[in-house]
Order: sequence, then structure tokens, then C-alpha cells
Amino acid sequence: MNPTVVFFVVAGYFALLLCVAWLTSRKADTDTFFIANRRSPWYLVAFAMIGATISGVTFISVPGEVGHSAFSYFQFILGNLTGYWLVAAFLLPLYYRLNLITIYSFLGQRFGKWSHKTGSFFFILSKLIGAAFRLYLAAGVLQLAFFDAFHIPFAVTVLVSILLIWIYTFKGGIKTIIWTDTLQTLFLVGAVVLTIIIISRDLGWNLTTMASEISRDPLSDIFTWDWRSENNFFKQFFGGMFITLVIVGMDQDSMQKNLTCKSLGEARKNMITFSLAFVVTVFLFLCLGAMLYIYAAREGLQLPAASDDVYPWLAFNKLGMAVGIAFLIGVIAAAYSSADSALTSLTTTLSIDFFDAGNRPEEERVRIKSRAHILFSLLLALIILVFRAVNDQSVVVAVFTVAGYTYGPILGLFLFGLLSRRKVRDRWVPLIALAAPTFSWIISSHSKEWLAGYTFGFEILILNGLLMIAGLAIISRK
Repeated sequence: MNPTVVFFVVAGYFALLLCVAWLTSRKADTDTFFIANRRSPWYLVAFAMIGATISGVTFISVPGEVGHSAFSYFQFILGNLTGYWLVAAFLLPLYYRLNLITIYSFLGQRFGKWSHKTGSFFFILSKLIGAAFRLYLAAGVLQLAFFDAFHIPFAVTVLVSILLIWIYTFKGGIKTIIWTDTLQTLFLVGAVVLTIIIISRDLGWNLTTMASEISRDPLSDIFTWDWRSENNFFKQFFGGMFITLVIVGMDQDSMQKNLTCKSLGEARKNMITFSLAFVVTVFLFLCLGAMLYIYAAREGLQLPAASDDVYPWLAFNKLGMAVGIAFLIGVIAAAYSSADSALTSLTTTLSIDFFDAGNRPEEERVRIKSRAHILFSLLLALIILVFRAVNDQSVVVAVFTVAGYTYGPILGLFLFGLLSRRKVRDRWVPLIALAAPTFSWIISSHSKEWLAGYTFGFEILILNGLLMIAGLAIISRK
């Protein structure tokens, strides 16, 4: 794609985001940054959450992964759907009843300050890594489409990307994020729909033919019942359910948006509406993946070896300028809609949970918030550059592998706090939280020899959480 075209597309896109940020951040204070003054319309939050959840990982990796594991990822998404409903039924009422800004304050009230800090620390660690992986994809596309043509180093691409996020989030925070994510959701879903339409036209398909051709192709197979496979239905379903409970219901990033709704009732309507829209959107991505491989086979194209490169390569080289531009905007929208909300939630968590900004005067709250915002911007850049140097696997697998280990202690803490009335020896909680993922990794590494060929997939999160609960039970008392 012509670098000049790329420049004007990207410049126009970010100019639009900055206009939205300016409109939404006027007269903003720290309550606006942290909870949008609890005035967000539920339907707007529901639509915005699609963009934040459908990250650059989903946008690029899921269509490419269809070539390796067909539609088996949809088993995971069905588990996600169940998880969203459990969050709406059990966790949202708790958070609204306690009137929380950060959800890890619940751990402080339930167990003590060390549990509070442990939950917040593992969230910060998990979210930093996950956001960096997602933004890495967007920076890579920008590098390929624009910066390489002018011999600009990847490090500069990363710094420019994060600077743009910092500019449009530093004042309005979560209120701005909800509006910009709504816009970005529109762009990323539009990009997928346009690509499907263009490929269908090139293949001579109408809607009925498209559905028939995809359903007949082995790439559309969803269910895997081999118990030893990582794609086994029960592993994927329960892994998806528990990961949703953690990375949505026990994750400050997702819950911060929900907590901006006016009431519990509106927050629940938001969660149910979003969950259904999310399932439909991911199914579109899977259909797109099947169509990419069918199109390549019929055209006799040699696809890139890396599955993450399949969609970008076809979009930029074979499907025309309209799809190339749509893909570029879509992947940037997907990556930035998750990275910007991650930066805001990280800033909120550090400010509230570690520096007690919620109980300080407004001037001091602004200073703490601003410093945290800058700190996490720099850390994101550093982690992206490290990942660039060491990554050797599909990004979609990498993100959830990391989440399976770092979110386990959070899952164990919340479940033990919700399902038990026992108290714990609070000072021992950080050690238990380090031990649980360590033992999970050891068991996973030796599962084939210890468990008759069994291999762990996303359900490693469940094992991790159970080990955390067991450790908490050992250090607990009535």
C-alpha cells in the first residue's frame, strides 16, 4: 500500500479520536477519569466493550488460526458467554453494593491490605503484558505499511503509538475511552464486514452460497472431543468460562467501564447485550478466516508460514485498496481500543490501590494520576520492544498463556473470599500467590508423563485458581 495513503488514513483516524477526546474531557476531574461520574448510558458501554474485547489479537490472529484449528476457538467463546452471564448475576451486584472504584478494594475489605495489594499487583502485571502484546500487533502493521518505507526504526513506531494513546486519554480517562471505543468498534466491525463482502464478490458468492460453502468446508468444524487434545470441548468451554470470570469479572479494565453505568440494573443490561454481540462478532471473524483460506486455495496463493500474517498479507497484497485501508483502520482500532482502556485502568489501579488517591484532595489526586499515567506509558513501550525480540509463537496463544498463569491468583482470591467466610493470615497471601502459578507451570510442563498424555490448554487457569484456593485454605482460620 502507498505509504502516503497510509499516512493520511492514520492521521485522519487519530485526528478524529483527538476531537472526540477534546469534546468528552472538557471540565473533567479525577472522578471523570476513574468512573465517568457514573453517568454512562448502558447501551453505549455495551457497544464500546466490543471494541475493547475484540483486540488486535482477535482481529489478526483468530482468522489466521482457523487454518490450524478450524472453528474450535468458538468452543472457548461459548464458555466466554456463560462467564459473562455469571459476572452479571453474581459479581456486578457485589461491586455496586460496595460502591467501589477499583474492584480489588473488595479483597482489602475481605482479607486485609496484603491481599488487596496482591490482587492489584497481579492485575497490573497481567494487564501490562496483555496490552503490550495487543499493541505490538498494531505497531507491527504500522511498521509494515508506513514506517518501513521511510526506514524508521520499530522503536520509534512504538513510541509514537503510545504517545497518541497518552494524548487522548490523559484527561478524560474512562469517559473518553467509552466514546472513542464506541467509534473504534464501528471501524473494526466494518472492516471485517467489508472484507467478507469483497471476498464473496470475488468468489461469486451470495449470502446463501457463502453460508453453504463455509459450512461444508472442514475449516468450519467446531467441536473436538479427544480428551488429550488442547482443543477438547470441555477444556475450551470451561477454560473460556473461567477466563471470562477473571479477565472480565475480576479485571479492573472491564469492570471500570461497567461501574460507570448509573445503576446495577443498567450495568446488567450492558453485560447481557454486550455478551451476545461479542459472540456474533467473533463468529464473523471465524467465518472471515475460513473465507481467507478458501480464497487463497482457489487462487493458488502461497500463504505466509505464520498464521498471524495471513490476513494482513492478503489485505495488503491481494484484496484491493479498499480492503487494505479497511484492514489498516480495523487493526489500529482493535489494538488501540484495548490498549487505551488498559492504560486507563492501570493508572486507576495504581492511583487508588497503592497510593490511596481516592481519599486525597483533588490537586493531589491529579498529580498521582498523571505520574501513574506516564509510568505505564513508558512500561508499555519497554515490554513491546522486549516482546519484539523474543516472541516465537502465535500472539493469540501467548496472550492467554500469560493470562492463565497471572490471573490464577486473582481467581483464587475472589472465589475464596466469595464462597468462604474464613479469614486468612494476610501477610502470607503474596507467597501463596507466587507459589500457585509456579506449581501450575511445573504440572503443565510434565502433564504428558504424569497424567497419561494429558496436555493443558486454557484450563490451566482453573488449576492455578484451585491451587491458590488450597493455599489460602491452609493459611486460613475461622
